[in-house]
Amino acid sequence: MADREFDIIVYGATGYTGRLVAEHFVREYGNAADGPKWAMAGRSMDKLEEVRDAIGARTSTPLVVADADDPASLEAMCHRTRVVLTTVGPYQLYGDELVAACAKTGTDYADLCGEPAWMREMIDAHHEQAKASGARICFSSGFDSIPFDLGVLMLQQEAVARHGSPAPRVKGRVRSMQGTFSGGTAASLTATMKAAAKNPGIIKVLNNPFGLTPGFEGPDQPSGMIPHYEDELGKWAAPFIMATINVKNVHRTNFLRGHPYGADFRYDEMMLTSPGEAGKAAANAVMDMLKNPFGAKPPKPGEGPSKQERENGHYDVLFVGEWPDGTRLHYGVKGRYDPGYGSTSRMLAETGLALLDSKAEGGVGTPGAFLGEALVERLRDHAEIAFSVEE
Repeated sequence: MADREFDIIVYGATGYTGRLVAEHFVREYGNAADGPKWAMAGRSMDKLEEVRDAIGARTSTPLVVADADDPASLEAMCHRTRVVLTTVGPYQLYGDELVAACAKTGTDYADLCGEPAWMREMIDAHHEQAKASGARICFSSGFDSIPFDLGVLMLQQEAVARHGSPAPRVKGRVRSMQGTFSGGTAASLTATMKAAAKNPGIIKVLNNPFGLTPGFEGPDQPSGMIPHYEDELGKWAAPFIMATINVKNVHRTNFLRGHPYGADFRYDEMMLTSPGEAGKAAANAVMDMLKNPFGAKPPKPGEGPSKQERENGHYDVLFVGEWPDGTRLHYGVKGRYDPGYGSTSRMLAETGLALLDSKAEGGVGTPGAFLGEALVERLRDHAEIAFSVEE
């Protein structure tokens, strides 16, 4: 791996999100003599050159042509780099061959996948080969599911330090969030629903909190699907659209690390509204919104928020650890920029850089399992994401 031409290749750099990932490298590391050796990859050399010039990357920035429909080009790309960061989704439509190539060649991989049924297929198909080759296949390296995966991990580390044991019950509660959906997000959900209609077995994975922990089924989990009033927080809680993927990743991290949160760990995620009747009405409105989250005109792939919308976005997530004796611990994760793009692009880039330094064994895993606190430090330093105990 050390003698490969590049440290990192951003695959899909001509797409909306891929371009933002490349911009992060230019902004944070572009002119550093000791920075990572990175390249941009996509289907069209002309478009790669256009994006390179538009984002202010050096004209010497290497460009690589690779296509999801050409497995040989993907494998050739993998042989040239230590890490591939891919934004080419929906991954269930365009991701199979790249994961296979990375697992085969021992190349680390990170994506923005929120498609749990496909992720389970990849675990079953490639986990053992990735372990053998040393490839770390790191799914969900954006807003789904890094703030949640790492938020729980950091809370549990603090729990052991303060109270001598992990919290057997953790609540993830989104206190505020401002951002927009993209065409890629809409396309991923549409592809998942179409796949589920053809294969009812996919529904089992989607509905099972332990759908990504083959061979392990933990205790019954809180559903997080029924609006209710939370006395301790003084607000109504409503279902959170991303819980279905985040919860699975949190349990997979616990599983891959040998259950440091406990084999009886229980976790759910919800979105907080406000107190009183207004909060109740808002929580019920969220239930209606979840039936059609993208409205009458869903965004198209390649579309996303404006620069101003990205910079005006934010998110604030609270994690509450609870013990049977009534002890509680609060931990907060707060990010600047809109969660789906401005922050997600930074998270994916920093995941790639953390993988370069990781000594974790290969396999199909999560940011929490492979990288843990090392990634938290990178996100604090380079992505304007705060992780902290709340007294």
